[in-house]
Amino acid sequence: AYHNVRQALNDLGLDTEACRRIGLRVMKVGCVWPLNAHDARHFAEGLDEILVVEEKRQILEYALKEELYNWRENVRPNIYGKFASRDHDGGEWSVPRSDWLLPAMAELNPAIVAKAIAKRLVTMELPEDIRNHVNERIRIIEAKERETARPRVTAERKPWFCSGCPHNTSTRVPEGSRALAGIGCHYMTIWMDRNTNTFSQMGGEGVAWLGQMHFTNDQHVFTNLGDGTYFHSGLLAIRAAVAAKANITYKILFNDAVAMTGGQPIDGTLTLPMLVNQVEAEAVAKTIVVTDDPDKYHIAENRLPAHIEIVHRDELDAVQKRLRETEGTTILIYEQMCATEKRRRRKRGIMPELKERTFINTEVCEGCGDCSKASNCLSIEPVETPKGTKRQINQSTCNQDFSCVNGFCPSFVTLEGATLRKPEPAKVEQPSHEDLPPPVLPALETPYRILITGVGGTGIVTIGALLGMAAHLERKGVTVLDMAGLAQKGGAVLSHVQIAQQPSQLNASKIATGEADLLLGCDAIVSASQEALSMTLSGQTQAIVNTSETPTAEFITNRNWMFPGQSIAYDLQNSIGSNCAFLNASDLALKVMGDTLYANMMVLGFAWQKGWIPLQRESLMEAIELNGVQTEKNKAAFLWGCHFAQFANAQEFLKAQPLAPKPEANLASILSFNKQWLTEYQNAAYAQRYEQTLEPLRQAELKLGTDSSLPLTRIAAQNLAKLMAYKDEYEVARLYAKPEFIEQLRANFEGEPGKDYEIKLNLAPPLLTKHDSQGNPIKSEYGQWVFKMMPTLAKFKGLRGTVLDVFGHSAERKQERALIKSYSQLIKELAQHLTANNTAEAQASLARFDQIKGFGHVKAASIANAKTIELKV
Repeated sequence: AYHNVRQALNDLGLDTEACRRIGLRVMKVGCVWPLNAHDARHFAEGLDEILVVEEKRQILEYALKEELYNWRENVRPNIYGKFASRDHDGGEWSVPRSDWLLPAMAELNPAIVAKAIAKRLVTMELPEDIRNHVNERIRIIEAKERETARPRVTAERKPWFCSGCPHNTSTRVPEGSRALAGIGCHYMTIWMDRNTNTFSQMGGEGVAWLGQMHFTNDQHVFTNLGDGTYFHSGLLAIRAAVAAKANITYKILFNDAVAMTGGQPIDGTLTLPMLVNQVEAEAVAKTIVVTDDPDKYHIAENRLPAHIEIVHRDELDAVQKRLRETEGTTILIYEQMCATEKRRRRKRGIMPELKERTFINTEVCEGCGDCSKASNCLSIEPVETPKGTKRQINQSTCNQDFSCVNGFCPSFVTLEGATLRKPEPAKVEQPSHEDLPPPVLPALETPYRILITGVGGTGIVTIGALLGMAAHLERKGVTVLDMAGLAQKGGAVLSHVQIAQQPSQLNASKIATGEADLLLGCDAIVSASQEALSMTLSGQTQAIVNTSETPTAEFITNRNWMFPGQSIAYDLQNSIGSNCAFLNASDLALKVMGDTLYANMMVLGFAWQKGWIPLQRESLMEAIELNGVQTEKNKAAFLWGCHFAQFANAQEFLKAQPLAPKPEANLASILSFNKQWLTEYQNAAYAQRYEQTLEPLRQAELKLGTDSSLPLTRIAAQNLAKLMAYKDEYEVARLYAKPEFIEQLRANFEGEPGKDYEIKLNLAPPLLTKHDSQGNPIKSEYGQWVFKMMPTLAKFKGLRGTVLDVFGHSAERKQERALIKSYSQLIKELAQHLTANNTAEAQASLARFDQIKGFGHVKAASIANAKTIELKV
């Protein structure tokens, strides 16, 4: 609070001399309780008012009021703190209560404190120059508050489970059940689709249910409990549940490390056999172990008591349904190593690399999102193709959990023995510092404030640390504050770096409203967040923002999510003005360095060359050397950033423009592409039928003359082609037989596909498929011999739709052919009745078919959803 007050006074123009002119004193209380009575009385003598600034509840404020209560009214100052006054009256217990002056919740910052100080000062007589300075600062703060409160379209980068995290699967609950959260990574289920709510302190997991169970119609709940918390005090909660005879299932998430805070081993020694024996000794009703590798419990040192069930994680839903019907307290131990810890151990060479990879054939992919639903994994990312948005696996972030393969889709291939091909940097001439003129660096007449924004786990904190070390090397004053927390799990990270000539010039460690001199935007979404933009100021803040389109976790639950590039650019330029530069640093780093990890260093180099960082290049290079990680490559990335800033030639290395709107294809190009597609799919006559079906609508829209781009026909052209090219067995075989697929494998993995590693398909043949506990079909893995059959099967596409089509008699194929007829009839009817008054309804009717995606039961669900939309239309 003291540093916030000092910063707020500076921001209001109240330096030592100005404070002396208006009689303003500041007292820093070292011991809040008990308050030193002598010091408090001495400070209060001769004052008209005292404003008490303290975090959280008003402990010091009450103590000061009590100490001065018996002073005579003509000498006792008015005391304010959490509440403003109404005619010198009011407080926490007033009815009605006064307005909040300083909040009792969350943290204080210089802007909040400045507004509180100003609110009290303007009621007094002030010199005109001081009053004007105070009013100007408050005007800036209030303008930024109005700006950041404006509704915006930009996305939020929420923390999420790591790729391949066991919690992606273990925290699911069966339909009709709910769960309670505790402390640990699994706390994040509160904002996921896991029907999980409330959380407790360590050792209190599930205890709320012990009181609630007598007053609800629910018969049972699940409670998530981490293994570290279990060892700390969670066993006490289980013991209480057993004593209360509660119907509750504790899901103990045994992942071998305290993953949330860096992968530390669990305190003490806890093995899974020990854990099983402990909970069994508490007389729980049932204990079941769910694991990704049941076979390892046949080994002697891992052996569990004979009556303990050991089940594969694919049976999790069925196991949970059994346990919720079991009376009493039950235990489900979900055993799977933390994905991040597994990655650390492989990187350090203490755990063998897994010679298996999963790859998505984007041609087969429908973009239905069932793989994201099955895996909850951030490594499933969108990829734009001529046939729409599909899915791809980010192989560099994939932790080889393979849950995504459970998505009901034949596009997933398993590559047995494959090794990921490391990207090679482009063979381009490396830049040199000799080619770059030295920039004019900012003068440090006042503290210089740098806000670094980015995604947790990508090195944002490292950039702040490098700036801090470089400032120390130059004997400058510096503060570095990293706002991370859960953000290390792929969420938003903000690092506040403040540099001054002397340490005494720095007060609050967090940058105040509208006071950032530089925004180092290592992620566009976080840079355009309300919190980040509140610290920028048009005309003062310079910015460099990485425009790489890194998807957020929303893509997992919303298959139609699109990166909000245009709204991000608008928000940044609206807040910062023309001093905002954009650079696709991630793609550039991959191009010239062979790895996106160097994007942040490239952004730093760009800002330095622009003259936006008040530190010498030599100091920054020495800081990189002291950091001792990939020293030469980080120096090279910094130099590339300088090069792009000086010569503005980044786009020569990239094809796409940053944050550029995607051009909308015209009807002629859509028809040309789709006719070629349908010819390859079936034959030229099939493509001709497609064009003839669309012609009446095209003519009707031309006759209407309201929009020359013919939006209705374009929508119909896209959707009709997708419906006509339904992916039956012949089409899936044809797409796998295309040479482009093998070329994709060669580009991503070492060696020759099919020779140096085996290509396995994950399919669900109608007559050979098993079903899960929900009645949905389950895919099985088939060896390379099936992949080799694909070219032969593709040749039988001429049988499609005939009496000889052995696959065409299934309910799914009949439904797909019926959809083509239904959509063709819709096009015909709209063409006959199209008017200027019903174009909006016509567009909605045509567009709803775009949501029909997927295979099997996934596609059936999307068809049912499209029919629901039809009823609304």
